[in-house]
Amino acid sequence: MIKTDILIIGAGPTGLFTVFEAGLLKLKCHLIDALPIPGGQCSEIYPKKPIYDIPAFPEILAGDLVDNLMKQIEPFQPGFTLGERAQTIEALEDGSFIVTTSKGTRHQAPVVAIAGGLGSFEPRKPLIASIEKFEGNGVEYIIRDPEFYRSKKVVISGGGDSALDWCIFLSDIAESVTLVHRRNEFRGALDSVEKAQELKNTGKIEIITPAEIVDLKGETNIEGVVIKRENIETTVACDHFIPLFGLSPKLGPIADWGLEIEKNAIKVDNTLDYQTNIPGIYAIGDVNTYPGKLKLILCGFHEATLMCQSAYKRIFPDKRYVMKYTTVGGVEGFDGTKKEAPKAVIKAIV
Repeated sequence: MIKTDILIIGAGPTGLFTVFEAGLLKLKCHLIDALPIPGGQCSEIYPKKPIYDIPAFPEILAGDLVDNLMKQIEPFQPGFTLGERAQTIEALEDGSFIVTTSKGTRHQAPVVAIAGGLGSFEPRKPLIASIEKFEGNGVEYIIRDPEFYRSKKVVISGGGDSALDWCIFLSDIAESVTLVHRRNEFRGALDSVEKAQELKNTGKIEIITPAEIVDLKGETNIEGVVIKRENIETTVACDHFIPLFGLSPKLGPIADWGLEIEKNAIKVDNTLDYQTNIPGIYAIGDVNTYPGKLKLILCGFHEATLMCQSAYKRIFPDKRYVMKYTTVGGVEGFDGTKKEAPKAVIKAIV
């Protein structure tokens, strides 16, 4: 049994920042995530995609944001259960909860914070009869490590930001990159569309539109794709086929925990602390919903901060908390030292 003060379901940016805010309150955190690495979508789906709405960062890559958050929470030594999905929850008589994962790992905490982003994701697969045969053998739905495609022939299908961005990024890594889209118009950012067109004009990538991939070729591993364009089918040789049609978010087992759900999101009370209809269980970040909700990372950070204040009062109902600004109190653990606070007026919160 893993015991902690706050059990966080989801190790994306909001979940990671929760560790920092809880750490300032001397609360220990443990995070559960179905993905094998921390960072959520930022690590798994678009680590090389720039983010523009993080305060003090005019632009930061999603992967770099995760790295910075991991460094920020390092002094608080959080625990991680990765590669396991939070499966069931049990409320105990003492007010705490036991959460068991898909692999049977049990966790106990007086507070559970669901920070699962948009939930678990399943790729939207193209309607190609043979596609499952090649999954893991040349067909990938998510690009985790761009170096995996170095000097390989890659075919990408899709018309959104992910398809365009990865097509551009892999143009300097792969032997060849072919982008196939069923329409002439792309849904991605104009800047990405223009960059892709420039790469096509210079011969660094090939763009085939309007067209669709109707079949895959190969024995064990994929060897080519069949592209249908204007009722004419041609085969293009490739080592990897990457259909990027987006991901379908699902709450997964959390939907069966007795929480109030609205349009695949968890309803919370945003007038105070983002608590759900079950006392002691909170939902923060993109997984929650309330009037005026905005699905932004910075909003998740704000929600995490208020949630931790409420969690402290739940865990220590008889204690009086004195809030110290980090500019005054410092943060223990950075550089291996304790930073002493200068004399200053401390704002108290009861």
